[in-house]
Amino acid sequence: MKVKNSLRALRKRHRDNRLVRRRGRVYIINKTNRRFKARQG
Repeated sequence: MKVKNSLRALRKRHRDNRLVRRRGRVYIINKTNRRFKARQG
């Protein structure tokens, strides 16, 4: 999982990327290609 300051560019990398808020953190998750996981902060 990548940790980035801004997830905006990472969201565009794959069409299945989803932006999710969990426990006060922002995540990018991808069900079909799991390498694209990322977390903000």
